[in-house]
Amino acid sequence: MRTTVGIIGAGPAGLLLARLLHGAGIDSVVLESRDRAYVEQRQRAGILEQGTADVLRAAGAGERMDREGLRHDGIELRFAGRRHRVDFPGLTGGRSVTVYAQTEVCKDLIALQLAEGGPLLFEAEALAVEGAQSDRPAVRFRHEGREDVLECDYVVGCDGHWGVARKAVPAALSQVFERTYPFGWLGILADVAPSHDELVYARHERGFALLSMRSPSVSRLYLQVPAGTDPQVWADEAIWDELERRFETGDGWRLARGPVTQKSVTPMRSYVHEPMRHGRLFLAGDAAHIVPPTGAKGLNLAVGDVVTFARALIHERETGSAELLDAYSRTCLRRVWQAERFSCDMTAMLHRSPEATAFEERLQLARLERIASCRAAGTDLAEGYTGFPLG
Repeated sequence: MRTTVGIIGAGPAGLLLARLLHGAGIDSVVLESRDRAYVEQRQRAGILEQGTADVLRAAGAGERMDREGLRHDGIELRFAGRRHRVDFPGLTGGRSVTVYAQTEVCKDLIALQLAEGGPLLFEAEALAVEGAQSDRPAVRFRHEGREDVLECDYVVGCDGHWGVARKAVPAALSQVFERTYPFGWLGILADVAPSHDELVYARHERGFALLSMRSPSVSRLYLQVPAGTDPQVWADEAIWDELERRFETGDGWRLARGPVTQKSVTPMRSYVHEPMRHGRLFLAGDAAHIVPPTGAKGLNLAVGDVVTFARALIHERETGSAELLDAYSRTCLRRVWQAERFSCDMTAMLHRSPEATAFEERLQLARLERIASCRAAGTDLAEGYTGFPLG
């Protein structure tokens, strides 16, 4: 089998890249180790930055997002029993975010790929990337019980942190930067209408809490818990009680409760692998970087990576210049590190560290007070949350 771009992974990054290349007349093959049902059901991020939503619309994948997604023009910060709204359009010149689950993005892109695009092979396990530094890299994979080879001009690894793509970069050429946090998020899905029409980020002396949603009738909520917590040790009512405590305000606001349908703990980690390119192998998304979920950056960073690659390859096809392809890693890493900074800052400002001193806790409150009282500080948060420029 031969193609121009071999794409490993049919998450939103790999699927969107295939769509962007298809629109430019560049052929690709997508290899996904899981079956279609798994890809369309796995729960992941649900906040789309302004730039991500715009790219999906331009790629012809925005119709259902615009119909069913929830546009959010701000978030609410809660601290010291008070509420402060950050007005995104007012601070950024009109930018917003959209609540639309990754599962739905994948469904839309899969349908388009199967109807119009190149091959999308489910249950096709990538085994290795070979010849990354040659003019003809290849992906060895297993599909329908037999091994095969996909020969390419370029390989893009969108196969996550544990995939094979990053392993093809020699250790001697790699630099890894990471931080592991001593807490995680206990998350629930609940069949109850959200108690607020925008996301609520709460800083409380007992720990962080987040009120989010998947739809007008399904709430997504999180509690800061110690790293390694077993979600099953938390009874449903105990979760609701703790959420109520951490969201408490002095104005009578109440948290609506409902049946919990899903419960899990998400670890918190920051990770960057440099470089994001080795020969004709390009890393994208979680294969190259991970952010704590506080800043809602993971999916959006992956979109920025594949947009950068698609633009660079199209530029090479139109001009004969590989300048943008050669700059891929540097270009992506500028955005990645800004997102890492933003996510770490949000995490540090809102979570209670087990080792925090009274001085550090006062600094948290001072940062929040600054955002609530200073337009420049609020603008910095709003610009970071709604997204850094793609590419």
